[in-house]
Amino acid sequence: MALAFNASQKLDLPVVAQKALLGAYLQEKDRVIKALLDPRQLSKTGEGTYTYTVTTLQVFQLQVRPVVSLAVGLSEGILSIKATDATLDGLGLVDDFQLNLEALLEATERGLQGQATLAVNVSQPPLLRLIPKRVLESTGESILNGILITIKGRVGRQLVNDFQDWCRHANEGQTTPSTRDSITGKQPG
Repeated sequence: MALAFNASQKLDLPVVAQKALLGAYLQEKDRVIKALLDPRQLSKTGEGTYTYTVTTLQVFQLQVRPVVSLAVGLSEGILSIKATDATLDGLGLVDDFQLNLEALLEATERGLQGQATLAVNVSQPPLLRLIPKRVLESTGESILNGILITIKGRVGRQLVNDFQDWCRHANEGQTTPSTRDSITGKQPG
């Protein structure tokens, strides 16, 4: 039996200081993705492509860990993040796991606006056959909402802090450290 669940979140984050620089900041794709997601779980695989290992999730008695391939692009001032592939470690016999992610982040006159939609389709794991489908889907939707709310919180804290640091470096006439080195954990040298 197939399970399907989805969640979405909108972002409207006013930015007062240096908001004219938000568009230039969003062009720093490596830096922005590192601020949006936990850099310890993020690996750069190519230009604008990454692998992200989601924190292990507890679903009833099962522990699962999604591993998602991401493509990050910038078009007309809008940063987009899309899942291009996903696997699910921990469910064993489930081979039809599909994860769809589409997220947009845009610099506006007010600050940052965005939207993210996350959807999962997966067959019901054998260990959870006795649990009603609606209960599993409700739990899945709750987990997806939790993931999106966590990312939204990071935007409000980590991304804004990183933007302010980036602005300080730009105002001082300094170049910012290599975001590639920051993602891989290497110190700029």
